[in-house]
Amino acid sequence: MHKSVLLEESIDGLNIKKSGKYIDATLGYAGHSKEILKRLETEGFLFAFDQDETAVKKSEELLSKISKNYKIFHTNFKNMKDFVKEQVDGILFDLGVSSPELDDASRGFSFHKDGPLDMRMDKRSTKTAYDVVNNYRLDELINLLYCYGEEANAKSIAKAIVNNRPINTTLELAEIIKSSVPESYRNKSNPCRKTFQAIRIEVNDELKVLESSLKDAFDLLNSGGRLCVISFHSLEDRIVKEYFRTLTTDNVLAKNLPVVPDELKKKAVLITKKPITPSDSELNINNRSRSAKLRIIEKI
Repeated sequence: MHKSVLLEESIDGLNIKKSGKYIDATLGYAGHSKEILKRLETEGFLFAFDQDETAVKKSEELLSKISKNYKIFHTNFKNMKDFVKEQVDGILFDLGVSSPELDDASRGFSFHKDGPLDMRMDKRSTKTAYDVVNNYRLDELINLLYCYGEEANAKSIAKAIVNNRPINTTLELAEIIKSSVPESYRNKSNPCRKTFQAIRIEVNDELKVLESSLKDAFDLLNSGGRLCVISFHSLEDRIVKEYFRTLTTDNVLAKNLPVVPDELKKKAVLITKKPITPSDSELNINNRSRSAKLRIIEKI
């Protein structure tokens, strides 16, 4: 079983109370959920969310051996408010793609293995990577690669994609990307990473979902509750950092007021002044954790 990224740091960050209620917004293969559940006693409870059917089944098997004090919802974390109707003491988000999803070529997330252009985290959704790659207009593709991939070669890659349609598999797409960028860029790091990231974000609407879900999560927290978020690329981290900043600073309108009304006061305190990153020992075990950043706030 793959070890969860920043496992100890995020569990410590939740500051778990034995009788508390917690949400693992990104269950995956239950690495974090397992550790949360172990720390809860009979009054404690864990709610967990995942849109990946395989992850839900595997995690159910694993967690059922530890405790009965949990409930798994097979749905995107954007729906958490529909399923959790009570306040909780901590919420954890571990964003990005799980290692089992990456390692399964049939899911279409990997540019190292041949598979269909899929990239759906939820197999029930209709939009796939094939649709994006083969049906988006040139200008849409350029914009997508630039905005969601921060890809400097967005134009040349998008043109190559349009000129080589139809594209059916991940390795076909990877070869097209490689052939459309300068050799110096190819030699620096894998030139497919940013394009695959951009397409995956588009297929799963990841950034818009994250923005709305962070707000919902904060609403569900008790006073003194912790919100912990592990992100894996600068776009996610920027959204988290900016949202946390708005919650942990007084509204600018409050500056010159003799008495600051509650709605203008800061609503949380930063637990992490700087994001926590993986230790050297974790990086040695799991190279995929290299870009992970953990940010934590506590609700006032």
